[in-house]
Amino acid sequence: MTEFEHIIVTPEQQWLEITLDRAASFNALSQQMMAELQLALDQASLMDSLTCIIIKAQGKAFCAGHDLKQMQANNNADYYQNLFDQCSQLMQTIVQCPIPVIAQVQGVATAAGCQLVATCDLAVASENARFAVSGINIGLFCSTPAVALSRNIPPKKAMELLLTGEFISATEAQQQGLVNRVVAAQDLTQASRDLAAIISSKAKVAVRTGKAMFYPQLNMALPQAYQFAAEHMVCNLMTPETQQGLDAFVNKKPKG
Repeated sequence: MTEFEHIIVTPEQQWLEITLDRAASFNALSQQMMAELQLALDQASLMDSLTCIIIKAQGKAFCAGHDLKQMQANNNADYYQNLFDQCSQLMQTIVQCPIPVIAQVQGVATAAGCQLVATCDLAVASENARFAVSGINIGLFCSTPAVALSRNIPPKKAMELLLTGEFISATEAQQQGLVNRVVAAQDLTQASRDLAAIISSKAKVAVRTGKAMFYPQLNMALPQAYQFAAEHMVCNLMTPETQQGLDAFVNKKPKG
């Protein structure tokens, strides 16, 4: 993997851990950090040996959103358009990545940081984590984070968060569907790795087929979704790995 300045990329068994490494700036998404994340994800997508990716962060915060100081220093429409295009491409790369991406969240995840959590396939949060889309508090509606947020939680709750800028706890985030698991802070790293290990124990072809199928069918009409899913199941069933698993299950000897 490439050497990076603003992130740390660490292979762990069958998965990859990507750590946001701008703790002094609460891991705000500068253009440089987003470029590095983009490259790391692009490279990981080409690694057939990987089963999933964990995105985590150094310091007290997971991610405080875009780097407002950098935005203020480049106060023009062209810069802003390029910035949000870059961020949107990064988020779509996570969705299109052939393997699941897990967010490991501690502290605050605000604005584009909350968007990052919502974009990941799965999320594990410490019990002290808090989530908000707080742009409204400085006069900016979080329009691009709204895209990911509204695809994770009910529309009325999403609008409440977007219009008030209020924080929700990790427990409420789990209740609303923004995160999957909430654990004690000292157990966070192990909990995300346990989830990665469970995914890694499954057939790689099934995991990759499942992710490739899941998101496209959400936007299809019901008949087309079933047809699309059936085609993926047929392809999955015809792979040697799945054939072996099916044979082992059908022909296993009863216990005792």
